[in-house]
Amino acid sequence: MFALVDANNMYVSCERVFQPRLVGKPVVVLSSNDGACIARSNEAKALGVQMAQPWFQVRHLERTAGLVAVSANFELYNDLSSRMMEIAARYAPEQLIYSIDESFLSFAGVGGNLAAIGRELRAAVLRETGLPTSVGFGCTMTLAKLANHIAKTADRKPGIYPARYAQVCNLADVSGEQRDALFAATPVGDIWGVGRKINARLTEAGITTVLDLVRADAAALRQNFTVVMEKTLRELRGTACLSMDDAPSTKKQILVSRSFGKAVTDRAGIIEAVSEFASRAAEKLRQQGSVAGNITVFFLTSPFRRGDRQHAVQVTVPLGRPTADTATFVQAAIHVVHAHFRADTPYAKAGVMMGDICGKDLPQGELDFSAPLSTRSEFKAAPDRAGLMQTIDVLNRRFGRDAVHIGSTTAASRPRSLRSWATRQDRRSPRYTTRWAEMPVVRA
Repeated sequence: MFALVDANNMYVSCERVFQPRLVGKPVVVLSSNDGACIARSNEAKALGVQMAQPWFQVRHLERTAGLVAVSANFELYNDLSSRMMEIAARYAPEQLIYSIDESFLSFAGVGGNLAAIGRELRAAVLRETGLPTSVGFGCTMTLAKLANHIAKTADRKPGIYPARYAQVCNLADVSGEQRDALFAATPVGDIWGVGRKINARLTEAGITTVLDLVRADAAALRQNFTVVMEKTLRELRGTACLSMDDAPSTKKQILVSRSFGKAVTDRAGIIEAVSEFASRAAEKLRQQGSVAGNITVFFLTSPFRRGDRQHAVQVTVPLGRPTADTATFVQAAIHVVHAHFRADTPYAKAGVMMGDICGKDLPQGELDFSAPLSTRSEFKAAPDRAGLMQTIDVLNRRFGRDAVHIGSTTAASRPRSLRSWATRQDRRSPRYTTRWAEMPVVRA
């Protein structure tokens, strides 16, 4: 038996934990540079605000409908997510964190009333973090995901499903007739893994609800679609085709990039940005126990500002030996900037991407006899600085990000808020749970 625990409107709910005045109001969370709506409260959805809709298109709703917009505060969201996941893990022997707001739990061998356990879990998360959640149970992961959708929809939109399924839904505890009614009320596009294109093809084939799909011929479905769709069908029928994986596969590419809050025209600003991004990417490499054989560095102007001088740079630097050494990546990134930067050019975005990623115990030695001079010797990893990198990571986790950093990042010379390339976050809330200076103060 599986459960899916999902925070409702995660980003908005995180904002409401420390700002109760936002409860019941239409709220949107804005992306980098406050450009687009990446999360919406139910009230904002009711106003017609669409996911990823540009902020300028709905800004008038601030005045006419009381819409509240806040800048994304990912540091707060990630911390509250970690707390939620720790609480959920208490209730089952196995957990798979699927995203920032979702985790699967395996209840194999666990007895008792699962719906009651789900309600207890939900109450604990709400009590200890302030985050409202929905919990869905099913004998397969796809059914658990579907049960979660039913629980959330029954709570948010009364009338679509019976009220008894709101907040916590256990599909293993319903009769065949009740299950068919739930499946008939659920559009096929709401199934986990059914995207827009597949949904359109299924609709053309006369399959519009989950019940239609469950009653479809498995062989015909596999022939006309893919084996993945057949597995989805079998999961909906109660045959497990997916399993919990406590060690998800490592990323094959790691990208860190950002659009600037304002154009950067000086070389130092671009160096600061790519140094920061390379440091973050190297940290992510080490977190998953990997090394990278090359680094791609890019910075470019905005193609939408046609009156500006246009220039785009994208250079891949092969390394002598795969590494996770921050200094090596930063050195390579700075080299690219010095070689390709153009003065008085308004750069709007920059980033780095790690490639040729493998496990830290598997890299091959270097055989770069014919490599260009610029890449043959300058960017080889130091013989062994793994201990130093580990120490840096430990210090930054203990004392906060940028406690120890490479000198070419802006943090070495001035506060993060004064970075020339920083994104615009005019509406960001305080990072209540991770910064001492921004901790809420209660006076009684």
